Amino acid sequence: MPMRIAIASDHAALALKSALVDYMRQQGHDITDLGPHDESSVDYPDYGYKLAAAIADGDAERGIALCGSGIGISIAVNRNPAARAALVSEPLSAQLAREHNDANVIAMGARLIGIEMAKACVDRFLTTEFGGDRHQRRVDKLSNPQNAKESA
Repeated sequence: MPMRIAIASDHAALALKSALVDYMRQQGHDITDLGPHDESSVDYPDYGYKLAAAIADGDAERGIALCGSGIGISIAVNRNPAARAALVSEPLSAQLAREHNDANVIAMGARLIGIEMAKACVDRFLTTEFGGDRHQRRVDKLSNPQNAKESA
């Protein structure tokens, strides 16, 4: 089923972003490339915030965030309570991020993952449904930390 997907990166992940944009468009997805569009040095938080805003505003159903390690941009995306970004490095973590955490964004590190593994992560992320049930109350707390209880 085609989806509306936003993708953003920093300069370190430009080649991976380009490959994933082409790959997802070939699958029929509606891709919004939030940049950057050349190899000039940029700051990953700027692009992470743009991606999170696209999710929060409903412009995209899912998001792909990329930087050198995937760490920095995932932190930036997660500053927005509407976004649930998970750093993934293989398909199982992408699957569990969807099933257990209802992740709407995955982050990957271009310096740490190859193109084929990144495609496999994207495939699993886009085809896995949220498990709901016992996971729902936990996911609800991710966007509403004031509802979390102190553990014993």
